[in-house]
Amino acid sequence: MLRIYADLTKFGIVVFSVLAGLAGYATGFQVEQTFDWKIFLETLLGIYFLSSGSLALNQVQEWKLDQKMPRTAKRPIAAGKIKPAAAGILAVSFIFVGLNFLFTLQPVAGWVGLVCVVLYNFVYTMYWKRRWVMAAVPGALPGALPVTIGYAVANPNIWNSESLYLFLIMFLWQMPHFWVLAIRYKDDYAAGGIPTLPVALGMQKTLFHIGLYTFVYVGVALAAPMFVHASWMFALLAFPFAFKVMQEFYRYYKSNGTERWLAFFMWLNVSMLVFIVIPVLDKWNFLFIHSN
Repeated sequence: MLRIYADLTKFGIVVFSVLAGLAGYATGFQVEQTFDWKIFLETLLGIYFLSSGSLALNQVQEWKLDQKMPRTAKRPIAAGKIKPAAAGILAVSFIFVGLNFLFTLQPVAGWVGLVCVVLYNFVYTMYWKRRWVMAAVPGALPGALPVTIGYAVANPNIWNSESLYLFLIMFLWQMPHFWVLAIRYKDDYAAGGIPTLPVALGMQKTLFHIGLYTFVYVGVALAAPMFVHASWMFALLAFPFAFKVMQEFYRYYKSNGTERWLAFFMWLNVSMLVFIVIPVLDKWNFLFIHSN
């Protein structure tokens, strides 16, 4: 039963969302603020329930489509392990609990969370994904919002350079992240009738767009000092990871997308976490330096 729950709520993705929200909260938190464990934990719970509910609702919406694709046919609803109605009740309940946490903590965070659900579960899932080759681009908007939600709880002024940097990193990371998987599971998406880049436009154009967004993603990461406070910690962490991402992309591209896809994919994921944690480390490293 625990495995069914984890698969239904896509626990691995939820962990990424919670970590992103944690980075956002830590970056937005001001030195003069009083730290409150209750607020901190409720922020993480709010993001956890909202993400889990939204991802479970996605499976409720797409279980018939999931049955058509080998990669997704074993998902709980598609495989008949749980009824769509039961999963739907769980999903909506989780979304409600998550939004209740966020609106109570900070209305701005609650509104961002609500926008996230609407964009992902209704606009993207029901329209963009099924009709648009470039759906991954606007579809990355809700995927980038967990970091903004965390930031908003600590600092409702989300229209500043710190918040923008965090959002851009998570937004830009998603295109190469998704399109690498789209190449890997091209036949699955074709079977499901999903017009992803490799299905609709072919390998070369997909690799071009992966490269384009990877360059911009790495460029924003290296331009972090323009958005957030940066010190020696920035150079120590950002440059090696930026170099490794570009190196793995070059190897992946040279093989025409047939080799080292997993290495490129994993370095993308790890680098994203590093790039959103750098502002946290730079902002709060004085606590550790002072304690020594």
